[in-house]
Amino acid sequence: MKSILLVEDSKFVRRATEQTLIRAGFSVVTAGDGEEALRIAYARIPDLVLLDMLLPKLGGPEVLEALKKSPLTAHIPVIVLSSLSQKNEAKLKKVGAVAYFEKSKLELGQNSESLLHIVRRTLDADAEPDAGESELAFIGPTVRTKLKR
Repeated sequence: MKSILLVEDSKFVRRATEQTLIRAGFSVVTAGDGEEALRIAYARIPDLVLLDMLLPKLGGPEVLEALKKSPLTAHIPVIVLSSLSQKNEAKLKKVGAVAYFEKSKLELGQNSESLLHIVRRTLDADAEPDAGESELAFIGPTVRTKLKR
């Protein structure tokens, strides 16, 4: 079972996302701030991190940078979950995020297939690209990810 570290300070979004991931068959551990996220990531080495950008104690960009600089966690793919505009997407990907997902588009509790699709694709290193798919994948109108093969 693949493990996911979900880093989100909003209790509602954290619980809704956690339940969605658990129902989809993932093992999920959560953190409510950036410092807790780093402690958990270094101790548990999850298969994937879903990371909010606006966090207490240590912000998402700093967490992302710390994860990518550490030999223990540099290999872990990070999907950014944020309410910030996508204007920061290129910068975050340059630091090491594999995808950017706008929280306002998550539709948790209704249709969470977009989130689950990108999580599964990111975790499946052996996935074959869809017909006509390039290295840069577009999933719905709001999700873009560079899938590493």
